[in-house]
Amino acid sequence: MSGAERPPLTPRFRGHYGALARGPPNTEYRACMAFVLSEENERELTEILARYPNKMAACIPALHLCQNANGNWLSPDAIQFVAARLELSPAHVKGVVTFYSLFNEHPPGKHQVWVCRTLSCALRGSDEILAHCQKRLGVGVGQTTADGRFTLRTAECLAACGTAPVMQVDKTYYEQLTPEKVDRILAGLAKD
Repeated sequence: MSGAERPPLTPRFRGHYGALARGPPNTEYRACMAFVLSEENERELTEILARYPNKMAACIPALHLCQNANGNWLSPDAIQFVAARLELSPAHVKGVVTFYSLFNEHPPGKHQVWVCRTLSCALRGSDEILAHCQKRLGVGVGQTTADGRFTLRTAECLAACGTAPVMQVDKTYYEQLTPEKVDRILAGLAKD
């Protein structure tokens, strides 16, 4: 896009090219952004912004919305979009994304496998469970299988200490794990 094609500049939003771009969201604004929300998600973002006392307070829900709209990950363009819409620096938004483990900076596998690694789980065998997952999936922590089915992660605490060792796959908890239970779980998920 040449400078002549860009919309007039105002101090409200920063577009994909780093230049100030026109806002609020309209066709000209969208032309400057590589990541955009659907009309339905734009309405949801407007509702989110209305629930908070300022735009900064809406950063986490806005990031969740954009992550869900972008195949469960936040691209650099999505981070830039949130920064522009909330009138925050991209560095601030990137800091939020990198602080919270539920935000993905790379496309994750279809299923995200979280193995708890805190003391209660470690005392009951989570290290063995993690090693078994790594061997079974053929990936290390933070990696995604070649077929894109699984991403293996560790969690600081899944809050199920009494039924350790525990792993969470997507939004489902699996407790009192053994390598055999893990095999059954992963085999079932590999079929879908």
